[in-house]
Amino acid sequence: MKKRVTGIGGVFFKAKDPKAIKKWYNQHLGLNTDRWGCTFWWIDENGNKCSTQWSPFKENTEHFQPSEKDFMMNYRVENLEELLETLKAEGVKVIDEIQKVEEGKFGWIIDLEGNKIELWEPNDKAFL
Repeated sequence: MKKRVTGIGGVFFKAKDPKAIKKWYNQHLGLNTDRWGCTFWWIDENGNKCSTQWSPFKENTEHFQPSEKDFMMNYRVENLEELLETLKAEGVKVIDEIQKVEEGKFGWIIDLEGNKIELWEPNDKAFL
């Protein structure tokens, strides 16, 4: 099997006022924010251009459910479908169906403490 996680794909958290928090991070920490948050670009060990997303969500978002936490981590993976099958066989709770969009494929699992984890097989070329 290929590597499971290849990097952090994103950090997502709930905020009372996502627009205000993005403005604050832009003003005080220099994050180049847009409507989604901030994208950090980096080069992986194979020389590929990759991204990590930082995004505040509205505090009433349902995107993190069934987790009741105020955050969700997104991990970059190489082969989402194969990994989800392996995780199922290992007894990990896999939720929802794989979502395929221009930015890549997304799948979700629940960790040992009930955190919803987003797994992303990226299409970084969609961001170029």
